Amino acid sequence: MGPFLKDYNYSQEAEPHIERCKQIIQKYPEIKRLMGRNFNTFWYTLGIVSMQLFIAFLLRDLAWYWVLATAWLIGAFANHALFVLIHEYTHNMVFKNRIANLWGGILCDIPNGFPSSAGFRKYHLKHHAFQGHYDLDADIPSRWEAKMIGNGFIGKALWLLFFPVFQGLRPPRLREISFNNKWIWINLLTLIVADILVWIFIGPMALLYLVASFFFSVGLHPLGGRWIQEHYLVDAPQETYSYYGFLNRVAFNVGYHNEHHDFSFVPWNNLPKIKAMAPEFYERLTYHNSWSGLLWKFLTDKNLSLFSRTLREDRGGIHVTRDGEGDFLSGRKLKEENLSPA
Repeated sequence: MGPFLKDYNYSQEAEPHIERCKQIIQKYPEIKRLMGRNFNTFWYTLGIVSMQLFIAFLLRDLAWYWVLATAWLIGAFANHALFVLIHEYTHNMVFKNRIANLWGGILCDIPNGFPSSAGFRKYHLKHHAFQGHYDLDADIPSRWEAKMIGNGFIGKALWLLFFPVFQGLRPPRLREISFNNKWIWINLLTLIVADILVWIFIGPMALLYLVASFFFSVGLHPLGGRWIQEHYLVDAPQETYSYYGFLNRVAFNVGYHNEHHDFSFVPWNNLPKIKAMAPEFYERLTYHNSWSGLLWKFLTDKNLSLFSRTLREDRGGIHVTRDGEGDFLSGRKLKEENLSPA
């Protein structure tokens, strides 16, 4: 990689996933059988949420350092798994009913201490439709964010430590997307009530455990390598990367990121089957085998920064409406090409 980037990588090419999806389906039409919903995701949701609340109960009388240690070693993995399940509900791959999927995502939020599901749903669907568009893709770090963090170890470590905060500051940049809708408020009020109940009936150490698990699950933790893995340019011009390491087993295969972007209506349990059915399309791509190794590389490599992302102006023929939900964008491009189920 060249010298430290002072701006993003710009591309005049369309995002790569629609075209690859077409090519794969043309060669392996049977791959469409992998699309659909997985109701069993709900039982995993219920189990992990219950487990986190039970662990919080067990920790209610322990010292803060035991609480933080448990959050690092156990809670982070549990909350990270719940984030992946929020992602499944976001793509309506658990229940057929959209409202049921919205409530399923909010259920995943209970052990987080902070509301994230409704906001993630709104912006993640835009991320798929407008990958790399600065005004529409909330996954792209803001320009001020990249300049402030720089390319040093300490700056990038602090960015990961407070990753949820930086993400929460991005929506005002996306002026074409209306942040406010009723589900944002439902999500917020539900979490406020849940946090109050945990504080009153279990105790402050229990709430500390849940909040710490939330921050560790998406930040300065080996799991934090996932956020670097997905779209940071370790091998430009490739802009999406998969992870095939063992942590996929406790992360519902979220590492199969190229596969997910190619086929966004394939549930987590079938993602590895995409690569197995069409290996020649994925083995030629650069991929990662270690989130921890990638995290260390990101922190120590001065050639990697928040500018190590690809931007484009191409909207793929889709126009944004300030509809409040944006669900129409989930898989829209694929449906227009008859490449996903109705």
